[in-house]
Amino acid sequence: MLIPFNKPYLTGNELQYIQEAVNLGKISGNGEFTGRCQEFFEQRYGFHKCLLTTSCTDALEMAAILLNIQPGDEVILPSYTFVSTANPFVLRGAKLVFVDSHIDHPNLDETGLEDLITPKTKAIVVVHYAGVPCEMEQIMDLADKHGIFVVEDAAQAIDSSYKGRALGGIGHLGCFSFHETKNIQCGEGGMLVINDPDLVKRAEIIWEKGTDRAAFFRGEVDKYGWVDAGSSFLPSEVSAAFLWAQLENLDTIQSRRKDIWDNYALWFSENSSGGLLSESYLEQFTSATKEIPFQILTSDKKANAHLFFLLFEDLEQRTLVAKRLKEKGILAVFHYQSLHQSSFAKSHFPEQSRRSLPNADRFTDCLLRLPLFHELPELSHTHFIR
Repeated sequence: MLIPFNKPYLTGNELQYIQEAVNLGKISGNGEFTGRCQEFFEQRYGFHKCLLTTSCTDALEMAAILLNIQPGDEVILPSYTFVSTANPFVLRGAKLVFVDSHIDHPNLDETGLEDLITPKTKAIVVVHYAGVPCEMEQIMDLADKHGIFVVEDAAQAIDSSYKGRALGGIGHLGCFSFHETKNIQCGEGGMLVINDPDLVKRAEIIWEKGTDRAAFFRGEVDKYGWVDAGSSFLPSEVSAAFLWAQLENLDTIQSRRKDIWDNYALWFSENSSGGLLSESYLEQFTSATKEIPFQILTSDKKANAHLFFLLFEDLEQRTLVAKRLKEKGILAVFHYQSLHQSSFAKSHFPEQSRRSLPNADRFTDCLLRLPLFHELPELSHTHFIR
């Protein structure tokens, strides 16, 4: 494969900082580099409290524990999302209630939320697909009206905002991913953002295996012990050191990704390359989509340039284009499968699987993601010379 879908970007300082972490003699977690990363997010985006985790899934599991999700509680979430959005709440015994996507974007349709709320509803989990913000003002107003928690699955949304506020910092809790497919990565990693001050103390306890160890190291208690349920959610200092090298270069990484996104958009809207991605590379898409209509999002949906995708009319056409591109050495891939149609949902939440969520199913069948990573311009010039 000449052009992969993703290639993790290295800034050049990752190994240096990992060596520094090793030399400091503390690599088990919650050390120097963990502190640097957490402070970076708190200062840059105004997040109230940040705790690094080993994955976004772990951040979501912390959120489920922190919100005291119990068997019988209902949690509303989009059907079109990854299983990690759902699993943490399933593990706590929650009943999942799926909401459809917008007709023109995979984000959940906030206009369908209120009809799904019952006295058992405990939380709404929103997913900012491709870093594009959900309509958080309406969602938060609805949550306040019904006394419901809001968790932002901001796995794809680093450096994205909604009306001037950073995503992940609007709901009661926010969860980020630093998986190798994300804009900023450390192989595997995540972060829980606690925006409700009343939840901070317990979040630290859950983060530290259910102990008040963090308070002990601040001198707030003379010894620490087991005080609540928790688990081992801390990443090692090796991961945090790697992440720090990425965060130092956040603006450079984001600028490059946005330029690539714009170059794609310019080509598909005007057939003009703009010079960043080679014209010969972009022409492969014209050839692959010959006589097959598709849609792209407008430039106001660029957000943090996490994904660039095309929408086809049906599964057959998407499959054909993906096959043609693969034959040309370009890996373009589909994305989520509607959770309400999954075998797990059919066996555990049969009433949900019988609901009609046509927009989620449309994105399941019709969405195709194109390669987008820091080194793509060089690869496109190297492998697709006229």
